[in-house]
Amino acid sequence: MYLVRAASGALYCGISDDPVRRFATHQRGKGARFFYSSPAVALVYVEACRTRSDALRQERLIKKLKKSAKEMLAASTDVPACR
Repeated sequence: MYLVRAASGALYCGISDDPVRRFATHQRGKGARFFYSSPAVALVYVEACRTRSDALRQERLIKKLKKSAKEMLAASTDVPACR
């Protein structure tokens, strides 16, 4: 599970088994429509999850957070593993 900052300042949450590769895809304007209008500029958060199911569950939880909570997560240096 990962968070990417767009040029507009918005945060995008997604899942991938290789977040660095996926971020590079987002930078090329491929993948998520989210980045068509505002390109990806930084991979700001990565969280390792044991299974795809755990990653999807965590992604859903993070997408429900308010922007301020997502910003706190992006600023954190202590990256927990999915439960």
